[in-house]
Amino acid sequence: MSVIADLVQQLAELLQPLFGASAAAASIVLFTALVRLLVHPLSRAAARGQKARAGLQPRIAELRGKHGKDPERLQRAVMELHAEEKVSPLAGCLPGLLQLPAFFLLYRLFSSTTIGGRPNGLLGHRLLAAPLGERWADALADGGMFGAAGLVYAALFALVAAVAAFNVRRTRLMTAANPALPAPDGQALPGLVAVGKVMPFMSFFTLFTVAVVPLAAALYVVTSTTWSAVERAVLYR
Repeated sequence: MSVIADLVQQLAELLQPLFGASAAAASIVLFTALVRLLVHPLSRAAARGQKARAGLQPRIAELRGKHGKDPERLQRAVMELHAEEKVSPLAGCLPGLLQLPAFFLLYRLFSSTTIGGRPNGLLGHRLLAAPLGERWADALADGGMFGAAGLVYAALFALVAAVAAFNVRRTRLMTAANPALPAPDGQALPGLVAVGKVMPFMSFFTLFTVAVVPLAAALYVVTSTTWSAVERAVLYR
């Protein structure tokens, strides 16, 4: 954790002339961008994998028609097809999973009062009027929703909501352009329709995360979510 603290501090010192008292917040945004750049090759691979899986849908539909009454045989056949075409069903999960350590390190860093036995000086840094180590509840207690710190959170919530709405619209357009193939009997698979309706709105759960974690971790989440929306729009166009 001390390594991350040193990195954030060094980036903050580098950005001090441009961002002044908000340099540490800017350093977290830059740190997030660096993490996303590191996992970008995996994101590109995940995009290629998703396109490849979409191309396999007609063959999977044939397997459903052939083995629809034997779920175990159908599952083995689908896995064999993925292996034959060198397509991993889990490839799309890797970029998100590899970002979790960075998020949890920032969460711990700005939730700890000490680092290596020394006082955590990063807790004194702010994004405008909002301390990086505090949460939305603290902002509400210190001036309410429209106080100086509350307005910082309001801006973050507005950005997250805009990104989530963008994701919902893009997902709907992609679904309309590439509808899922029906089951052999012409009926939707159990629960698939419900899941398909709910999944686009999962982005809005980021609002809850931003509200309950320290502001520094919230900045990581907001920056990463915005990056993901732009990246997916480019890679999956």
